[in-house]
Formats: sequence, structure tokens, C-alpha cells
Amino acid sequence: MIVAGFILLAIGAADLVRQFVPRRWIGYLAAAVVLLLLGSVSDALLPMIAALVSGALWVWCMPDGRASRAGFWPAVVLALVVVGAVISMGARAQAGLIGEVWQLRSPFGEVTFDLAMLVLGVSAFLLESANLVVRAALDGEHTWRPAEQIAEPARAVEPATVADAASDDAEARQALAEPTAGPIPVGETAPDPRAGFQGGRLIGPLERILVLILTLAAAYPILAAMLAAKGIVRFPEISRDGETGARAEYFLVGSLVSWVIALGAAFLVWWAAHS
Repeated sequence: MIVAGFILLAIGAADLVRQFVPRRWIGYLAAAVVLLLLGSVSDALLPMIAALVSGALWVWCMPDGRASRAGFWPAVVLALVVVGAVISMGARAQAGLIGEVWQLRSPFGEVTFDLAMLVLGVSAFLLESANLVVRAALDGEHTWRPAEQIAEPARAVEPATVADAASDDAEARQALAEPTAGPIPVGETAPDPRAGFQGGRLIGPLERILVLILTLAAAYPILAAMLAAKGIVRFPEISRDGETGARAEYFLVGSLVSWVIALGAAFLVWWAAHS
């Protein structure tokens, strides 16, 4: 169990550093030192070293600025490793120095240090690393952009006729020669930078954390209502999709992959707590 928790924690920390820390090497170094200290005081230094190696491999296999060459397979391998570690290794009887003072109770019973690390690792993974998994799934299914967004640039680069080019050149010269009648409206020169805001990087992690909490709390009616509400909110956008189905496919693939990750994480924690 401690191996799975440390691996997920190392990968989640690495992806959070990639997303939010400007100087990544400083963030990587600080995260590695903290994790090594955590492994030392919990008598799990070797599992932590293995987790850091796994985090480095994950950063190499799942880049954040471009599509992964390995596609969706790093996530599959990670899932197999983590599930195997939880099934084959239960909670340890001794957790080193920190285990001697560790006491944590919850409404569901006593929480061991190994289980707490698994919950922490799962939560860290759901914040940013799961976004990379969802993006890899969208890239693998070629649903990253709706079809009309790809077609518009293609229509924009059609060659113009000679007459159109001459007319445009004449109009441009006339516009440069004539003085402006007044100040240019603010709305035309300074468009609102928030117009292109995409909240998926924030909505996705919040949604997965809520799915994890509601599933572990057995609040299934609230969970179903939340998932249904997301579909209702997205329905007007999907209904304008036309014949391509690009938006609907984008929504379905992204949402289902995100929900499967969150539900799988909840099942992993439940299994570890009851094993």
C-alpha cells in the first residue's frame, strides 16, 4: 500500500511542479527532498526512491506541452502497478518514527499512516496528473478540437484572386492616407482577455475530488445528481454541434475518462481500507 501511495504522490507532485512552479528544477529538487525525508521517517526509503524514479519516468513519458508519443499506455501501466501494489501489499505493522506518534481517526475507523499516504497520493494525482491522462485520451481518439475549429483556418488560407489583392491593397493605402476621425473604441482595441478562458483545468480536478469524496461517503444520489447536472449545463453547447458530433464526442470522452479515473481512485482507497 505504501508503494502505491508514494508512487502516486511523486507523480502528482511532479505534475503540480510542472504546472505551477516557474523554475521547475527548483521545484523538482524541493519535492524530492521532502519526499525523501518523508520516506526516511516512515521507514520506507526504498519505496520512496522507487516512487521518485516512477515520477521521473512519468514526466518523460507524459509531456505537458505536446502530445505523448507513448499515448495512453503510461496511464495503463501506472494503473496496473498501483492496483497490484495495493492488492499484494497491505498496511505495514510498523511505520518507522512517524508511526510511533501517528494517530488519526475518521468516521469510518482508524486511518493508518500507509492509508493516509495512499489517500494523499490519490488526491495529488487527481489534481493535475489526471488532466494529462484525459488529454492523452482525447489526443488518442483525435477529439482534441471540434472539426469546425480545424476547418476555419483551412478556409482562411485560400488563395485570393489578383483583383481581390489589388482591391485590398488600394483600400489599405487609402486608409493610411486618411486621418482618423476620433479615438478608436476601447472594445475594438482591447478585447477582454477573459473571453477565451477555458476552465477545464480547474473544473476537472474539482469534479474528480468531489467524485472521490462522494463515492467514499456512499453519497450516490448526490453523485448522480452532480454528474447529471454537468450534462444539463453542457447540453446547449452540444445541441449546436450539427452533423459532426465533435463537441459531443469531446465531452463524452473527456468526462468518461475523468470519471473513470476518480471512481477507480475511490475504489482503490476503499479496497486498501477494507483489506
